Amino acid sequence: MKKHLITSAIPYVNGVKHLGNLVGSMLPADVYARFRRQLGQLDGSQTLFICGTDDHGTPVEIASQKENTPVAEFVKYWHDFQENIYRSFGLSFDHFGSSSSPQNRVLTQHFAKKLLEAGLIDVRSQTMLYSKVDGRFLPDRYVEGTCPKCGFGKARGDQCDNCGSVLDPTDLIDPYSSISGSRELELKETKHLYLKQSQLVPQLRAWIDAQTWPHLSKAIAYKWLDEGLEDRGITRDIKWGVPVPPEVFGDDFAGKVFYVWFDAP
Repeated sequence: MKKHLITSAIPYVNGVKHLGNLVGSMLPADVYARFRRQLGQLDGSQTLFICGTDDHGTPVEIASQKENTPVAEFVKYWHDFQENIYRSFGLSFDHFGSSSSPQNRVLTQHFAKKLLEAGLIDVRSQTMLYSKVDGRFLPDRYVEGTCPKCGFGKARGDQCDNCGSVLDPTDLIDPYSSISGSRELELKETKHLYLKQSQLVPQLRAWIDAQTWPHLSKAIAYKWLDEGLEDRGITRDIKWGVPVPPEVFGDDFAGKVFYVWFDAP
Protein backbone atom coordinates (compact mmCIF):
# COMPACT_ATOMS: atom_id res chain seq x y z
CA MET A 1 0.00 0.00 0.00
CA LYS A 2 1.37 3.38 -1.01
CA LYS A 3 1.49 6.24 1.48
CA HIS A 4 1.66 9.90 0.45
CA LEU A 5 2.89 12.65 2.80
CA ILE A 6 1.97 16.15 1.65
CA THR A 7 3.01 19.44 3.21
CA SER A 8 3.71 23.02 2.21
CA ALA A 9 5.98 25.86 3.29
CA ILE A 10 5.10 26.56 6.92
CA PRO A 11 4.22 30.19 7.75
CA TYR A 12 5.95 32.25 10.41
CA VAL A 13 3.71 32.47 13.46
CA ASN A 14 4.07 36.23 13.96
CA GLY A 15 0.94 38.03 12.78
CA VAL A 16 -1.66 37.57 10.06
CA LYS A 17 -0.35 36.21 6.77
CA HIS A 18 -1.35 37.67 3.41
CA LEU A 19 -3.31 35.75 0.78
CA GLY A 20 -0.12 34.95 -1.10
CA ASN A 21 0.89 32.52 1.66
CA LEU A 22 -2.37 30.65 1.25
CA VAL A 23 -2.63 30.77 -2.54
CA GLY A 24 1.06 30.22 -3.23
CA SER A 25 1.77 27.18 -1.07
CA MET A 26 -1.09 25.89 1.09
CA LEU A 27 -3.88 25.88 -1.50
CA PRO A 28 -1.94 23.90 -4.15
CA ALA A 29 -0.95 21.37 -1.46
CA ASP A 30 -4.58 21.12 -0.35
CA VAL A 31 -5.79 20.53 -3.92
CA TYR A 32 -3.20 17.79 -4.38
CA ALA A 33 -4.13 16.20 -1.04
CA ARG A 34 -7.79 16.07 -2.07
CA PHE A 35 -6.80 14.53 -5.40
CA ARG A 36 -4.69 11.85 -3.68
CA ARG A 37 -7.49 11.03 -1.23
CA GLN A 38 -9.88 10.52 -4.15
CA LEU A 39 -7.41 8.18 -5.82
CA GLY A 40 -7.00 6.38 -2.51
CA GLN A 41 -10.61 5.26 -2.71
CA LEU A 42 -9.67 3.43 -5.90
CA ASP A 43 -6.15 2.15 -5.26
CA GLY A 44 -6.16 1.85 -1.45
CA SER A 45 -3.34 4.37 -0.96
CA GLN A 46 -3.24 6.62 2.11
CA THR A 47 -2.63 10.37 2.23
CA LEU A 48 -1.52 12.54 5.15
CA PHE A 49 -1.63 16.33 4.72
CA ILE A 50 0.28 18.26 7.38
CA CYS A 51 1.31 21.85 8.00
CA GLY A 52 1.90 24.15 10.97
CA THR A 53 3.45 27.37 12.19
CA ASP A 54 7.15 28.22 12.29
CA ASP A 55 7.41 29.38 15.91
CA HIS A 56 11.08 30.08 16.58
CA GLY A 57 13.64 32.66 15.53
CA THR A 58 14.42 36.28 16.23
CA PRO A 59 11.39 37.71 14.31
CA VAL A 60 9.07 35.97 16.78
CA GLU A 61 11.04 37.14 19.81
CA ILE A 62 11.12 40.72 18.54
CA ALA A 63 7.40 40.75 17.71
CA SER A 64 6.47 39.42 21.17
CA GLN A 65 8.68 42.05 22.82
CA LYS A 66 6.96 44.82 20.85
CA GLU A 67 3.60 43.57 22.13
CA ASN A 68 5.00 43.18 25.66
CA THR A 69 3.75 39.58 25.71
CA PRO A 70 5.62 36.46 26.88
CA VAL A 71 6.83 34.74 23.74
CA ALA A 72 5.08 31.40 24.49
CA GLU A 73 1.73 33.19 24.92
CA PHE A 74 2.35 35.22 21.77
CA VAL A 75 3.06 32.05 19.78
CA LYS A 76 0.00 30.21 21.13
CA TYR A 77 -2.32 33.11 20.29
CA TRP A 78 -1.11 33.54 16.72
CA HIS A 79 -0.89 29.80 16.05
CA ASP A 80 -4.56 29.39 16.96
CA PHE A 81 -5.49 32.55 15.05
CA GLN A 82 -3.77 31.37 11.88
CA GLU A 83 -5.20 27.86 12.09
CA ASN A 84 -8.73 29.27 12.41
CA ILE A 85 -8.20 31.36 9.27
CA TYR A 86 -6.92 28.42 7.23
CA ARG A 87 -9.73 26.16 8.45
CA SER A 88 -12.28 28.86 7.56
CA PHE A 89 -10.97 28.73 3.98
CA GLY A 90 -11.68 25.00 4.00
CA LEU A 91 -8.09 23.74 3.94
CA SER A 92 -8.17 20.05 4.79
CA PHE A 93 -5.09 19.56 6.98
CA ASP A 94 -4.99 16.22 8.76
CA HIS A 95 -2.70 17.89 11.28
CA PHE A 96 -1.77 21.55 11.81
CA GLY A 97 1.08 21.61 14.30
CA SER A 98 3.82 23.94 15.46
CA SER A 99 7.60 23.84 15.50
CA SER A 100 7.62 24.61 19.25
CA SER A 101 5.74 21.41 20.06
CA PRO A 102 7.31 18.84 22.42
CA GLN A 103 7.41 16.36 19.53
CA ASN A 104 9.46 18.68 17.33
CA ARG A 105 11.80 19.45 20.22
CA VAL A 106 12.55 15.74 20.63
CA LEU A 107 13.02 15.24 16.87
CA THR A 108 15.34 18.24 16.52
CA GLN A 109 17.57 17.08 19.36
CA HIS A 110 17.50 13.52 18.00
CA PHE A 111 18.66 14.52 14.51
CA ALA A 112 21.32 16.85 15.91
CA LYS A 113 22.75 13.96 17.92
CA LYS A 114 22.71 11.68 14.85
CA LEU A 115 24.52 14.31 12.77
CA LEU A 116 27.12 14.68 15.52
CA GLU A 117 27.66 10.91 15.60
CA ALA A 118 28.04 10.94 11.80
CA GLY A 119 30.79 13.54 12.04
CA LEU A 120 28.72 16.23 10.31
CA ILE A 121 28.61 18.69 13.22
CA ASP A 122 31.55 20.35 14.87
CA VAL A 123 32.15 23.11 17.44
CA ARG A 124 33.62 26.39 16.25
CA SER A 125 34.42 29.66 17.93
CA GLN A 126 32.67 32.57 16.28
CA THR A 127 33.08 36.31 16.67
CA MET A 128 29.67 37.92 17.14
CA LEU A 129 28.32 41.40 17.74
CA TYR A 130 27.55 42.10 21.39
CA SER A 131 25.52 45.06 22.65
CA LYS A 132 26.73 46.64 25.89
CA VAL A 133 23.43 48.51 26.24
CA ASP A 134 21.26 45.40 25.76
CA GLY A 135 23.66 43.09 27.58
CA ARG A 136 23.41 40.36 24.96
CA PHE A 137 24.66 38.99 21.66
CA LEU A 138 22.84 40.24 18.57
CA PRO A 139 22.18 37.37 16.15
CA ASP A 140 20.13 37.58 12.95
CA ARG A 141 17.40 40.23 13.06
CA TYR A 142 18.54 41.64 16.38
CA VAL A 143 21.01 43.72 14.36
CA GLU A 144 20.51 45.90 11.30
CA GLY A 145 22.83 47.95 9.13
CA THR A 146 23.97 48.59 5.57
CA CYS A 147 24.27 45.64 3.17
CA PRO A 148 27.89 45.17 2.02
CA LYS A 149 26.68 43.80 -1.34
CA CYS A 150 24.14 46.38 -2.54
CA GLY A 151 24.30 49.26 -0.05
CA PHE A 152 20.72 48.85 1.20
CA GLY A 153 20.48 50.69 4.52
CA LYS A 154 18.00 48.41 6.30
CA ALA A 155 19.65 45.02 5.84
CA ARG A 156 19.35 42.55 8.70
CA GLY A 157 21.91 40.30 10.31
CA ASP A 158 20.64 37.22 8.48
CA GLN A 159 19.82 38.56 5.01
CA CYS A 160 19.25 41.60 2.82
CA ASP A 161 15.68 41.92 1.59
CA ASN A 162 16.81 44.22 -1.22
CA CYS A 163 19.31 41.97 -3.03
CA GLY A 164 18.55 38.64 -1.35
CA SER A 165 22.08 38.06 -0.05
CA VAL A 166 22.47 35.76 2.95
CA LEU A 167 24.48 37.63 5.57
CA ASP A 168 26.11 37.26 8.95
CA PRO A 169 25.73 40.07 11.52
CA THR A 170 29.43 40.93 11.26
CA ASP A 171 29.03 41.51 7.49
CA LEU A 172 26.88 44.61 8.04
CA ILE A 173 28.32 48.09 7.63
CA ASP A 174 27.61 50.51 10.50
CA PRO A 175 25.50 47.97 12.45
CA TYR A 176 23.12 48.86 15.28
CA SER A 177 20.87 46.98 17.70
CA SER A 178 17.29 46.56 16.48
CA ILE A 179 16.24 46.36 20.14
CA SER A 180 17.62 49.63 21.49
CA GLY A 181 19.08 51.29 18.40
CA SER A 182 22.46 51.39 20.14
CA ARG A 183 25.61 51.47 18.06
CA GLU A 184 27.77 50.68 21.09
CA LEU A 185 28.58 47.23 19.79
CA GLU A 186 31.69 45.14 20.26
CA LEU A 187 32.98 41.86 18.93
CA LYS A 188 32.99 38.98 21.39
CA GLU A 189 33.80 35.32 20.97
CA THR A 190 31.15 32.64 21.44
CA LYS A 191 30.99 28.94 20.59
CA HIS A 192 28.46 27.47 18.18
CA LEU A 193 27.64 24.22 16.41
CA TYR A 194 28.21 24.11 12.66
CA LEU A 195 26.59 21.76 10.16
CA LYS A 196 29.30 20.68 7.70
CA GLN A 197 27.24 21.15 4.55
CA SER A 198 30.37 21.31 2.41
CA GLN A 199 30.88 17.57 2.97
CA LEU A 200 27.40 16.74 1.71
CA VAL A 201 27.71 18.08 -1.85
CA PRO A 202 28.41 14.68 -3.56
CA GLN A 203 25.52 12.96 -1.76
CA LEU A 204 23.15 15.83 -2.48
CA ARG A 205 24.11 15.90 -6.15
CA ALA A 206 23.47 12.17 -6.49
CA TRP A 207 20.14 12.53 -4.71
CA ILE A 208 19.04 15.45 -6.92
CA ASP A 209 20.10 13.48 -10.02
CA ALA A 210 17.62 10.77 -9.05
CA GLN A 211 14.66 13.14 -8.60
CA THR A 212 11.96 13.84 -11.19
CA TRP A 213 11.81 17.56 -10.47
CA PRO A 214 11.00 20.26 -13.04
CA HIS A 215 14.05 21.38 -15.00
CA LEU A 216 14.11 24.85 -13.38
CA SER A 217 14.05 23.39 -9.86
CA LYS A 218 16.98 21.11 -10.63
CA ALA A 219 18.89 23.96 -12.29
CA ILE A 220 18.56 26.10 -9.16
CA ALA A 221 19.70 23.23 -6.93
CA TYR A 222 22.70 22.47 -9.15
CA LYS A 223 23.65 26.17 -9.18
CA TRP A 224 23.83 26.18 -5.37
CA LEU A 225 25.96 23.03 -5.39
CA ASP A 226 28.26 24.37 -8.12
CA GLU A 227 28.82 27.58 -6.15
CA GLY A 228 29.75 25.46 -3.13
CA LEU A 229 27.79 24.93 0.06
CA GLU A 230 29.19 26.69 3.10
CA ASP A 231 29.17 25.19 6.56
CA ARG A 232 26.45 26.97 8.55
CA GLY A 233 26.02 27.73 12.23
CA ILE A 234 22.97 25.94 13.61
CA THR A 235 22.84 27.39 17.14
CA ARG A 236 22.08 30.84 18.54
CA ASP A 237 22.60 32.84 21.73
CA ILE A 238 18.90 33.49 22.33
CA LYS A 239 16.34 32.10 24.78
CA TRP A 240 13.39 31.09 22.60
CA GLY A 241 13.92 27.89 20.63
CA VAL A 242 14.73 24.19 20.92
CA PRO A 243 17.39 23.91 23.65
CA VAL A 244 20.78 22.48 22.74
CA PRO A 245 21.25 19.56 25.18
CA PRO A 246 24.51 20.18 27.11
CA GLU A 247 24.69 16.50 28.06
CA VAL A 248 25.28 15.79 24.35
CA PHE A 249 27.22 18.85 23.20
CA GLY A 250 28.93 20.03 26.39
CA ASP A 251 28.47 22.68 29.05
CA ASP A 252 29.47 25.48 26.67
CA PHE A 253 26.07 25.03 25.03
CA ALA A 254 23.90 25.29 28.12
CA GLY A 255 21.40 28.09 27.49
CA LYS A 256 21.81 28.08 23.70
CA VAL A 257 19.11 27.04 21.24
CA PHE A 258 19.08 25.56 17.75
CA TYR A 259 18.70 28.00 14.86
CA VAL A 260 15.20 28.20 13.41
CA TRP A 261 16.34 26.97 9.97
CA PHE A 262 17.54 23.76 11.63
CA ASP A 263 14.46 22.94 13.70
CA ALA A 264 11.70 24.00 11.29
CA PRO A 265 10.31 20.87 9.57
